[in-house]
Amino acid sequence: MTNFSALLSKCSVCPRNCNVNRLKNKLGFCKIGKNPKISAYNLHFGEEPPISGTNGSGTIFFTGCNLRCVFCQNYPISQRCCGNEITVEKLAEIMITLQNQNANNINLVTPTHVVPQIIEAVLLAKNRGLKIPIVYNSGGYEKVETLKLLKGIIDIYMPDAKYSDDKMAEKYSDAKNYWEINKKTLKEMHRQVGDLQIKNGIAVKGLLIRHLVLPDNIAGSKKVFEFISKEISQKTYISIMAQYHPANRADEFPELQRKITNEEYSQVLNWADEFGLTYGWRQEL
Repeated sequence: MTNFSALLSKCSVCPRNCNVNRLKNKLGFCKIGKNPKISAYNLHFGEEPPISGTNGSGTIFFTGCNLRCVFCQNYPISQRCCGNEITVEKLAEIMITLQNQNANNINLVTPTHVVPQIIEAVLLAKNRGLKIPIVYNSGGYEKVETLKLLKGIIDIYMPDAKYSDDKMAEKYSDAKNYWEINKKTLKEMHRQVGDLQIKNGIAVKGLLIRHLVLPDNIAGSKKVFEFISKEISQKTYISIMAQYHPANRADEFPELQRKITNEEYSQVLNWADEFGLTYGWRQEL
């Protein structure tokens, strides 16, 4: 961990800057100390088509998170940190195992708070023959300085663009300045890897943005699409997700106690079309 001791000894890995000494297993917002924790790793077939492909995505689910989404569907992993602590060496070994299972890629789910550990593991794994693309599958609440450390390490960035309203982000995800930070995040990711490149049906490099449609336009979808179209690229691949359902603490918020309607989803798709964003995936309700 020596290369990243400064980042972790007064943790400044993500925008929260908790300043706790994670090398001594002091816990900040993400609840993870020196070593990463994972809940599972497997071949995953439920991602977007060029990520899963026919062989599956070699997915590693990290526990802990730097967001607190009240509607999180994976809250036992992200917020209760259910999982097992592993070493960086074990993480590298898992990557090689997944490659040996013919995974299309290594898919790092909720990686933001363990970037230093991931970098070391990827470098170890590459020395042992890791060749498949690395996917960074995150909530989009990142620190640009940390993302810059990932240049040349990450092949495919798959962030969320959750909200275009900082007040909504703070209310529902306890994330101050989410929109301002997310915009910088998306720009830096695109700067590093560009638009998504797909060869023989499989993603090899680039940016894929996910946007979950929420009831009552809580996500501020139109503004998200306007930003992507005007300041990222009209060729950006966007996965416009319709699968919201009440989970975790959603029962505490009346506006979140229902699924989205067909009309709400259709309106969001119309906004995407309005800004010329036609690349990506849309779902059936």
